[in-house]
Amino acid sequence: SSWLECRRRAVDGLEGSQAMIKSILVVNNQGKARLARFYYEVPVDKQKHILNSLFRIVSRRSDDTCCCFAQDDSLFGPDHKIIYRHFATLYFIFVADSAESELGVLDLIQVFVQVLDSCFENVCELDLIYHFDRVNYILDEIVMAGMVLETNADLVVQAIKETKKLETEGASMIPGFG
Repeated sequence: SSWLECRRRAVDGLEGSQAMIKSILVVNNQGKARLARFYYEVPVDKQKHILNSLFRIVSRRSDDTCCCFAQDDSLFGPDHKIIYRHFATLYFIFVADSAESELGVLDLIQVFVQVLDSCFENVCELDLIYHFDRVNYILDEIVMAGMVLETNADLVVQAIKETKKLETEGASMIPGFG
Protein backbone atom coordinates (compact mmCIF):
# COMPACT_ATOMS: atom_id res chain seq x y z
CA SER A 1 0.00 0.00 0.00
CA SER A 2 1.11 3.54 -0.67
CA TRP A 3 2.46 5.93 1.91
CA LEU A 4 -0.59 8.21 1.54
CA GLU A 5 -2.94 5.31 2.12
CA CYS A 6 -1.00 4.27 5.25
CA ARG A 7 -1.02 7.85 6.53
CA ARG A 8 -4.76 8.11 5.91
CA ARG A 9 -5.34 4.86 7.80
CA ALA A 10 -3.22 6.14 10.70
CA VAL A 11 -5.07 9.46 10.89
CA ASP A 12 -8.46 7.75 10.58
CA GLY A 13 -7.40 5.39 13.36
CA LEU A 14 -6.70 8.29 15.69
CA GLU A 15 -10.18 9.65 15.12
CA GLY A 16 -12.05 6.34 15.06
CA SER A 17 -12.10 3.36 17.33
CA GLN A 18 -9.52 1.19 15.55
CA ALA A 19 -6.93 -0.79 17.45
CA MET A 20 -3.98 1.32 18.42
CA ILE A 21 -0.57 1.10 20.00
CA LYS A 22 -0.25 3.71 22.73
CA SER A 23 3.47 3.51 23.43
CA ILE A 24 6.63 1.60 22.60
CA LEU A 25 9.51 1.41 25.03
CA VAL A 26 12.87 -0.34 24.88
CA VAL A 27 14.48 -0.49 28.30
CA ASN A 28 17.73 -2.09 29.45
CA ASN A 29 18.07 -4.42 32.44
CA GLN A 30 18.82 -1.45 34.72
CA GLY A 31 15.62 0.36 33.72
CA LYS A 32 17.22 2.99 31.44
CA ALA A 33 15.13 3.86 28.41
CA ARG A 34 16.88 3.28 25.11
CA LEU A 35 13.80 4.14 23.07
CA ALA A 36 10.58 5.76 24.24
CA ARG A 37 7.74 6.56 21.89
CA PHE A 38 4.31 7.73 23.04
CA TYR A 39 1.53 8.00 20.48
CA TYR A 40 -0.65 10.24 22.61
CA GLU A 41 -0.05 13.39 24.65
CA VAL A 42 1.82 12.52 27.86
CA PRO A 43 3.65 15.05 30.06
CA VAL A 44 7.35 14.27 30.60
CA ASP A 45 6.95 13.57 34.33
CA LYS A 46 4.15 11.10 33.59
CA GLN A 47 6.33 9.47 30.89
CA LYS A 48 9.03 8.85 33.49
CA HIS A 49 6.46 7.41 35.89
CA ILE A 50 5.07 5.12 33.16
CA LEU A 51 8.58 4.00 32.19
CA ASN A 52 9.56 3.20 35.79
CA SER A 53 6.26 1.42 36.50
CA LEU A 54 6.42 -0.68 33.32
CA PHE A 55 10.03 -1.65 34.01
CA ARG A 56 9.10 -2.67 37.55
CA ILE A 57 6.24 -4.82 36.22
CA VAL A 58 8.18 -6.66 33.51
CA SER A 59 11.55 -6.98 35.28
CA ARG A 60 10.04 -8.74 38.29
CA ARG A 61 8.69 -11.51 36.11
CA SER A 62 10.81 -14.56 35.43
CA ASP A 63 12.04 -15.08 31.87
CA ASP A 64 10.96 -18.71 32.32
CA THR A 65 7.36 -17.50 32.50
CA CYS A 66 5.79 -18.12 29.13
CA CYS A 67 3.40 -15.20 29.48
CA CYS A 68 4.56 -11.94 27.92
CA PHE A 69 1.37 -10.08 28.80
CA ALA A 70 0.69 -7.85 31.79
CA GLN A 71 -1.87 -5.31 32.87
CA ASP A 72 -1.89 -2.32 35.19
CA ASP A 73 -5.26 -0.60 35.39
CA SER A 74 -3.81 2.14 37.62
CA LEU A 75 -1.42 3.22 34.84
CA PHE A 76 -3.61 3.05 31.75
CA GLY A 77 -7.09 1.98 32.80
CA PRO A 78 -8.86 -1.29 32.00
CA ASP A 79 -8.81 -0.68 28.24
CA HIS A 80 -5.05 -1.27 27.82
CA LYS A 81 -2.63 -4.18 27.64
CA ILE A 82 1.10 -4.44 28.23
CA ILE A 83 2.87 -6.79 25.82
CA TYR A 84 6.61 -7.33 26.13
CA ARG A 85 9.58 -9.54 25.29
CA HIS A 86 12.96 -9.75 27.00
CA PHE A 87 15.90 -10.25 24.63
CA ALA A 88 19.41 -10.38 26.18
CA THR A 89 19.79 -7.03 27.99
CA LEU A 90 16.71 -5.29 26.55
CA TYR A 91 13.00 -5.30 27.29
CA PHE A 92 10.78 -4.42 24.32
CA ILE A 93 7.51 -3.14 25.81
CA PHE A 94 4.42 -2.21 23.82
CA VAL A 95 1.28 -0.75 25.37
CA ALA A 96 -1.86 -1.18 23.27
CA ASP A 97 -5.56 -0.64 23.71
CA SER A 98 -7.83 -3.63 24.23
CA ALA A 99 -8.86 -3.75 20.54
CA GLU A 100 -5.30 -4.70 19.53
CA SER A 101 -4.46 -8.40 19.32
CA GLU A 102 -1.96 -9.46 21.99
CA LEU A 103 -0.47 -12.14 19.77
CA GLY A 104 -0.35 -9.67 16.87
CA VAL A 105 1.65 -7.22 19.02
CA LEU A 106 3.92 -10.01 20.22
CA ASP A 107 4.59 -10.83 16.57
CA LEU A 108 5.19 -7.12 15.90
CA ILE A 109 7.86 -7.06 18.61
CA GLN A 110 9.49 -10.05 16.91
CA VAL A 111 9.41 -8.23 13.54
CA PHE A 112 10.96 -5.10 15.09
CA VAL A 113 13.78 -7.11 16.69
CA GLN A 114 14.31 -9.15 13.51
CA VAL A 115 14.64 -5.96 11.42
CA LEU A 116 17.02 -4.43 13.98
CA ASP A 117 19.10 -7.63 13.86
CA SER A 118 19.20 -7.48 10.06
CA CYS A 119 20.22 -3.83 9.98
CA PHE A 120 22.80 -3.98 12.77
CA GLU A 121 23.96 -7.61 12.48
CA ASN A 122 22.94 -8.83 15.94
CA VAL A 123 21.58 -5.68 17.49
CA CYS A 124 22.82 -4.72 20.93
CA GLU A 125 22.11 -1.92 23.36
CA LEU A 126 24.95 0.22 21.98
CA ASP A 127 23.36 0.14 18.51
CA LEU A 128 20.22 1.70 19.97
CA ILE A 129 22.28 4.41 21.67
CA TYR A 130 24.66 5.34 18.85
CA HIS A 131 22.24 4.83 15.94
CA PHE A 132 19.04 6.18 17.51
CA ASP A 133 18.13 7.94 14.25
CA ARG A 134 18.18 4.68 12.28
CA VAL A 135 16.32 2.86 15.05
CA ASN A 136 13.58 5.50 15.00
CA TYR A 137 13.40 5.30 11.21
CA ILE A 138 13.03 1.52 11.40
CA LEU A 139 10.24 1.89 13.95
CA ASP A 140 8.51 4.46 11.71
CA GLU A 141 8.50 1.89 8.91
CA ILE A 142 6.61 -0.50 11.20
CA VAL A 143 4.38 1.75 13.35
CA MET A 144 3.33 5.34 12.73
CA ALA A 145 0.94 7.42 14.84
CA GLY A 146 0.12 4.27 16.83
CA MET A 147 -1.07 2.36 13.78
CA VAL A 148 0.71 -0.71 12.46
CA LEU A 149 1.94 -0.04 8.93
CA GLU A 150 3.94 -3.14 8.09
CA THR A 151 4.38 -6.57 9.66
CA ASN A 152 6.57 -8.19 7.02
CA ALA A 153 10.20 -7.94 8.18
CA ASP A 154 11.58 -8.55 4.67
CA LEU A 155 9.60 -5.62 3.25
CA VAL A 156 10.79 -3.34 6.04
CA VAL A 157 14.42 -4.35 5.50
CA GLN A 158 13.99 -3.81 1.74
CA ALA A 159 12.56 -0.30 2.30
CA ILE A 160 15.46 0.56 4.61
CA LYS A 161 18.03 -0.68 2.10
CA GLU A 162 16.37 1.36 -0.67
CA THR A 163 16.44 4.48 1.49
CA LYS A 164 20.09 3.91 2.38
CA LYS A 165 20.91 3.50 -1.33
CA LEU A 166 19.16 6.80 -2.13
CA GLU A 167 21.04 8.53 0.68
CA THR A 168 24.36 7.18 -0.64
CA GLU A 169 23.55 8.22 -4.21
CA GLY A 170 22.47 11.66 -3.02
CA ALA A 171 25.63 12.15 -0.96
CA SER A 172 27.85 11.21 -3.92
CA MET A 173 26.25 14.01 -5.97
CA ILE A 174 27.29 16.68 -3.47
CA PRO A 175 30.89 17.92 -3.91
CA GLY A 176 33.02 16.95 -0.93
CA PHE A 177 30.75 14.03 0.08
CA GLY A 178 31.27 10.49 -1.17
